[in-house]
Amino acid sequence: MKRLARLLAFLALVAALGLMTASLFMPPERVDLPPPPPLTGSVERIVIEKAARRMQLFQNGQPVRTYRIALGFAPEGDKDRQGDGKTPEGEFRIDRRNARSAFTLSLGLDYPQRDDVDRAAQGGYSPGGDIFIHGQPNALPDGFKLKGDWTAGCVALTNTEMAEVWAVTPIGTRVEIRP
Repeated sequence: MKRLARLLAFLALVAALGLMTASLFMPPERVDLPPPPPLTGSVERIVIEKAARRMQLFQNGQPVRTYRIALGFAPEGDKDRQGDGKTPEGEFRIDRRNARSAFTLSLGLDYPQRDDVDRAAQGGYSPGGDIFIHGQPNALPDGFKLKGDWTAGCVALTNTEMAEVWAVTPIGTRVEIRP
């Protein structure tokens, strides 16, 4: 009888531990936060942190929005040449806006810069170009978001996020892309 009582107590303990462990791995309750207030005016700077897959917009020296981003399909390291799948690193400016891009809205960066062109010329290859901050491919259904790093070297957001960035980012805006 003692043996049966111990076995039942042991099984009850195992079951209790199993329930406690399972609750540790259950997703937390979803809390819907209210949307942030709309951005007004213009941003003065965009900072992209490749390793964190994060892009921040700055107004008056303060971050006002943070977005999760996708990068080139081989994101580690600085862009060297066309086709390498890397997103360039350094200081850039928005130098063009394209509302009719193959990707929902696009803001062009002034890449390649003089040192990129010179390095590529010495190596006998193209430095690449057409680096943009953009939304998802226009061919995808509305609301669809590609997972992972999938661009050829650009920075990608959701279409809703890109529309917000587009509205407050003029030509000449500084863009810093960090490793």
